[in-house]
Parts: sequence; C-alpha cells; structure tokens
Amino acid sequence: MFRRLYDWTLAWAEHPKAGVALFCIAVIEASVFPIPPDVLLLLMSISRPEHAFRYAAITTAGSSIGAVIGYAIGMFLFVAVAQPVLEFYHAMETFNQVQGKFNEWGVWFVVLAGFSPIPFKIITIAAGAFNLAFIPFIIAAILARAARFYLEAAIMHWGGEPLRSFVEKHFQLLTTVVAIVVIGGFALLWL
Repeated sequence: MFRRLYDWTLAWAEHPKAGVALFCIAVIEASVFPIPPDVLLLLMSISRPEHAFRYAAITTAGSSIGAVIGYAIGMFLFVAVAQPVLEFYHAMETFNQVQGKFNEWGVWFVVLAGFSPIPFKIITIAAGAFNLAFIPFIIAAILARAARFYLEAAIMHWGGEPLRSFVEKHFQLLTTVVAIVVIGGFALLWL
C-alpha cells in the first residue's frame, strides 16, 4: 500500500498542478490537517531534484499562511472551531500541555515545534489561544518552517538520483523510521 502511495506521489511531481497541491497541503496542515507536507515535498523533490528549492519555497509559503490561519482559529474561533478539531484528533490533553511549554519557552517553542515533527497545527492554534504576540510568532514560524523545508530540499537536491535509488531500495525501512519520527513528535509534547 505504501509503495503505491509512493509511486502515486512521485507521479505528482510531473503533474502541472503539483505545486498547487503542495501549497494547499502545507496551508491546511499548519491549521487543521494531520499529515505533514514533508511527505509530498520530499517525494516531489526526489523525483525532480532540480526543483527541490522551488518546492521548499512553495511549502514554506503555504505553511506560513496556514500558521496565520491556525493562529486566527486559536485566537478568535477556539470554542467553535479549534476545540472540535483538537477533540477530533484526540489532542486536547496535548493542547493543554502545550500551554505549559509556551509559558516556559515562549516564542522559542514555536521555533522548536516548527522545525521538529511536533504537529504544527497544535502549535499555531495554541499560539493564538494563548495570545502569543503575533509578530514574534509569525517570524518564528516562518524561520522554523523555512529551515525545515529547505534542509529537506537541500538533501533531496544534492542527493539526486543516488538518493532516489537508496529510497526505493530501502523503502520499507524508511517508512518505518518516518512513522517512528512522527510518533516521537507526539511524544515530545508529553515530556
């Protein structure tokens, strides 16, 4: 099943609307969607390494807009929108724990979360709900997400065809590692 999904995603790199799909996923992931845009970014970049940095820019822009949306949801629509979304993902307890992290780390928690596998939508919504100053929040979000996406793009760009061969040869192992990293991102919130 993952192999078919991998092949399907690689085919998107050739599609005329690939950038639009990547942008849209990045926007909704930073505010409500559970799947990070990294999957599409990495696979599109491995398929077309010469476009990796363009894909990183698209992903960063989308994620930044999504961060603003998530912040607005947290600030203005917490009870009506954010709380049901967080309850749907069984993330209310995590959300409440994030408040302690914000109190302890402030905007630096946004930097950490934006670069790590911690679900970014929880951070953006929490930043608005906990009235984190908007300008420092958005600067931290943009810098962290850009660092993350451009690092991934650089690896794909410079890895090129040898990296693609490696990924295809060790696909099962890599999908397991990615799953562990995502689960680890959730676990970080409980530390």
